[in-house]
Amino acid sequence: MTTTADTSLTLDPAVIRAAVEKILYEFLDEQDRIASGLAELAVFTGLLRELLDAGGKRIRPLLCVIGWHAITGEPPPIAVWRVAAALELFHAFALIHDDVMDNSATRRGRPTAQHTMATLHTGRPDAATLGVSTAILLGDLAFGWSYELLHTPDITPAQAAVIRPHLNALRVETLVGQYLDLTATGRPATDPDTAWRIIRYKTTLYTFERPLHLGGALAGATPAQLAALSGYALPLGEAFQLRDDLLGIYGNPEETGKSNLDDLREGKQTVLVATAAAAATVPQQRTLDRHLGNPRSDRRPGRQRAPGVALDADAVKTGLGDGSVELGKLKGKRGAGQAQGQAGQPELRSPGRHGSVGVP
Repeated sequence: MTTTADTSLTLDPAVIRAAVEKILYEFLDEQDRIASGLAELAVFTGLLRELLDAGGKRIRPLLCVIGWHAITGEPPPIAVWRVAAALELFHAFALIHDDVMDNSATRRGRPTAQHTMATLHTGRPDAATLGVSTAILLGDLAFGWSYELLHTPDITPAQAAVIRPHLNALRVETLVGQYLDLTATGRPATDPDTAWRIIRYKTTLYTFERPLHLGGALAGATPAQLAALSGYALPLGEAFQLRDDLLGIYGNPEETGKSNLDDLREGKQTVLVATAAAAATVPQQRTLDRHLGNPRSDRRPGRQRAPGVALDADAVKTGLGDGSVELGKLKGKRGAGQAQGQAGQPELRSPGRHGSVGVP
C-alpha cells in the first residue's frame, strides 16, 4: 500500500499525530482486508485501535519528524511518516508487554489488554491466564507489524539501509532497559547508578534519541549532526522520566490515566526512590524497606488492618517527600549525554519556521 502525505504539514504536534494515526488506521484496515477469512484477527486489530483511540502523546513520531527538520529544510517524504508510524506501533507493543510484566490494571484511563481479554472470557476458570496470554500475542503482533509498515515501495532500499541500524539499536536498547527494570524492581533502592541506567535505556534512548536519529538519518545527517541530536535528546529524556516518576507517585490517576500506586506496589527502583533512600532517616528507611514492593498497598489512611496485611501507601509517600522535588536535586550519574551537544558540535537547523514545535 502506498500512502501519500501532505508535504505542507508543519511541526504542529496535533497535525503530526493526525498524519501518523491516519497511516496506522489505514494499515490496520488493510490487515483486516488481507485476512478477511480470519474472523479472530478482528479481536486483535480492534484492541490495537482501542489503544490508539485512548490517546497518547505520540512523542516518538513527533521527534522523528523533528529530527528530519533539524537537518534539512525540505518537507519530509512519505518514508519519514512511515517510520514515525512504525515507532508508534512499536511503542504499542512495548506498552502491552510492559503492562503484562507489571500486572497493570489500566493504561490511558482504560483497562489494559490482558484485563480486557480476561473480561471477554469471564465464564472460563482460566480467564485471567487467558487474558495475559492473549495480551502477549497482541504485543507480538504489534511488534511484527511495526516492521511490516516499513516493507513498502514508499521506502527505497537505500532508505531502508540507512534506518536499519538505528531500528536494530532501538530494539536491543529497549530490551536491555526493560530487563534492567525487571531485575531492579523489588530490590532495596540503594543504587542510583542502576536507576539512571534504567532511565537511559528504557526511556532516553528509546523515546528521544533513536526517533531523532531516525528522522535525521533519513535527511542525510552526518555523524557530527547525529551527535548533536543526542546532546539534545539525552538530557531531555532524563528530565521526562524524572517527571514521569514523580507523576507515578504523586500524580492524579484521573489525569495520568494510570494508578499512582503501581510503582510503589512493584517496588520500582527509580531515581526518586534511590534519592529518598539516600536522604532518609533511619525510621524513614525502615518504612521504605518494609513497604516498597508490597503488592497489597492501598490508599486508605487510618484503615484498621492486621499487621503486615496491607500498606497505607501514604506512609511511604511521606518517606519519599511531598512531591515537590526539584528535578535538579535528583542527583546521580547522568551518563554520556551530559558530555554531548556541547562546544564544537555542529549547529542544527531551527525548525521554527515550519511551524510550532512542542513535545506534548
